[in-house]
Amino acid sequence: MERILSVNNSLKGINHKKTALYVLIIYIIMQLSGRWLILPFHKVVMSTTGLPAAQAAPITQGWYIALSFAIALILSLILTSRDKSFWDVYQGKKETIPLTIMWGILGFFLVFFGQMIGAAIEMAIFGIEGGSQNTADIVAIAKGAPIAILAIVVFGPILEEFVFRRVIFGSLVQTTNFWVAAIVSAIFFALIHFDFSHILLYTICGLIFAFLYHKTKRIWTSIIAHVMLNGFVTLVQFYAEPLQKFLEELEKMQ
Repeated sequence: MERILSVNNSLKGINHKKTALYVLIIYIIMQLSGRWLILPFHKVVMSTTGLPAAQAAPITQGWYIALSFAIALILSLILTSRDKSFWDVYQGKKETIPLTIMWGILGFFLVFFGQMIGAAIEMAIFGIEGGSQNTADIVAIAKGAPIAILAIVVFGPILEEFVFRRVIFGSLVQTTNFWVAAIVSAIFFALIHFDFSHILLYTICGLIFAFLYHKTKRIWTSIIAHVMLNGFVTLVQFYAEPLQKFLEELEKMQ
């Protein structure tokens, strides 16, 4: 009987690794697909809308980001749904749903203040000013094609938590320890954003997201915090100019 259980556990381990590998491959293909597919997709958008190339560019990018992330997320959900024990990274009881939500909301504030500390360190030591070019570029695309907001706020955070927290962190934490797994996954998370001047900020985010997952044993905790963070940043970026004008007018009145 013990031998049968051992064989079953071994098979589950193999299935976990396969599922994790497939999710990772899907994410990598999604990231690289733009190199080959964005140009033909751009031509389709131009022919459909009748817009010149320059005006069609943000629409193309916005729709491509939304569709590519949506497809990658759907495929990942299908794969993970077939492997029921894929999320059983930790032994023991998982956190309750109410506390999971609470930690997710608290996690947003932890990440927010963590970024403030990281920005202060970047400015004091490296002289790097605040503001992420990567975020600004993505929001500019979203302004041209609002459909991209779904990828920025929903599809992207969920897919990234699957990849960086469950696949990378979740795989490493089972064979090493929290800090090794968290640091490695956080660095990969930072690098994939291709904003190397602010790599410290993204690494801090990755560490906090890993802590939230580790604390509650539920991936939804880090997903909630990640979605809230991206939603907040997107909202601020969208209304930065009107808010600035409002503050200027208020200052004049005072």
